[in-house]
Amino acid sequence: MPSSRRKSIVFFITLGSVLVSIAVALNVTWILLNWQKVALLILGIIFFVLIITGLTLNTIFLVREIRRNEQHDAFINAVTHELKTPIASIRLYLETLQTREVDEAQRRRFYDVMLADSDRLLNTVEQVLRAGRAGHDGRNLQTSLIDVGELVKESISLARSRYNLEEGSLRYTESLDGAARVKVRGDRDDLRAAVLNLLDNAVKYSHKEVDVTVEVEATDARNVIVRVSDRGIGIRREQIKRIFKRFYRAPGRVMARVKGTGLGLFIVHSVVKKHGGHVYAESEGPGRGSTFTILLPRIEER
Repeated sequence: MPSSRRKSIVFFITLGSVLVSIAVALNVTWILLNWQKVALLILGIIFFVLIITGLTLNTIFLVREIRRNEQHDAFINAVTHELKTPIASIRLYLETLQTREVDEAQRRRFYDVMLADSDRLLNTVEQVLRAGRAGHDGRNLQTSLIDVGELVKESISLARSRYNLEEGSLRYTESLDGAARVKVRGDRDDLRAAVLNLLDNAVKYSHKEVDVTVEVEATDARNVIVRVSDRGIGIRREQIKRIFKRFYRAPGRVMARVKGTGLGLFIVHSVVKKHGGHVYAESEGPGRGSTFTILLPRIEER
């Protein structure tokens, strides 16, 4: 546990102990003194209310700190797994190639597996780095005009390749005004990462059969919507507002089976917010799928 977090916990525990001691001392003093004096009674009530308020706030902060520590530990465990697994796999195949004679077909299969594991490893590292950058609101974006439809199609192609999906499993539709292409101004890499994270979640949290629809819609002259819908395990209503927090992963056995770092939706929220947009989730409950919607301000070319 980092020293800063340890100091924070010790501070709040000490504060609580001091406040309890003060409360006991004041009450004992009040009993010993002449309680009929109105001034002392009012002063005692005021101090008692302040102490109770302090104890309540202290408890809230302490509970939040404990939850943050638990989420941080879960994140460390998840990242460790996501890093160790592909490294161990790559090492195993390299050792096999080094110690055994294999035919050309098997050699190529080994290379494909190692490249896939390398992509997985690189993706995990990029997620962690991107999440770190997401916390800096003042970071300058490398902005350019981006065709939203083309960006989404590119992301879909990457997701299909990453998960070996058929075209019918991950479908694209668009509802645009006329023949004009809808564009936004922003950082292409960040926006692509946001869309890819939504696609990754939609695939990973699907049932055995992946059925994901991605839609680009121009709602009006000012905004464009990117909507990712799946028929997966769904989200509980009380969790919808929390899923965009850093390190948060919804509890439950089904959720625990899916490996992840708890950073994907946090990155989506941070990227969209920096681009002046909004992102929100909808779900009718467990087992009934979910829909994630990104709303971005569009740019009209002149």
